[in-house]
Amino acid sequence: MINKSILHSCHLEGFKEKDVYGAYKIFFGTLVSESRLKIINILRKKRMNVSELINELRADQTAVSHDLARLRQCGFVETEKEGKFVNYYLSEDIREMMHLIDEHMDKYCIHILHEMEGGQNKK
Repeated sequence: MINKSILHSCHLEGFKEKDVYGAYKIFFGTLVSESRLKIINILRKKRMNVSELINELRADQTAVSHDLARLRQCGFVETEKEGKFVNYYLSEDIREMMHLIDEHMDKYCIHILHEMEGGQNKK
């Protein structure tokens, strides 16, 4: 069940429960992309501009910019202008969420890897 406060706010804006689930899908779908997960983990270490991320990821500018736009749309990253550069960094809420995910994955990651088809360490 969706949090009543969220549902109430959305109803006031004219959205239905189905719409809220659509927003949830977009938010959680952001974490499905390996490249976006890499960006999140890179930005956990330090703030970076697009050029630095392109170099770190060895990816093209279009893909990185697209991923950053999605991350920004869903509130994962925030920006700060420094001279002619725009630096990206993780929002504090997402930083906290990633810490919880880390704790969860620490318990379940090996189990998941063992069950994945084609896992190198599959029993």
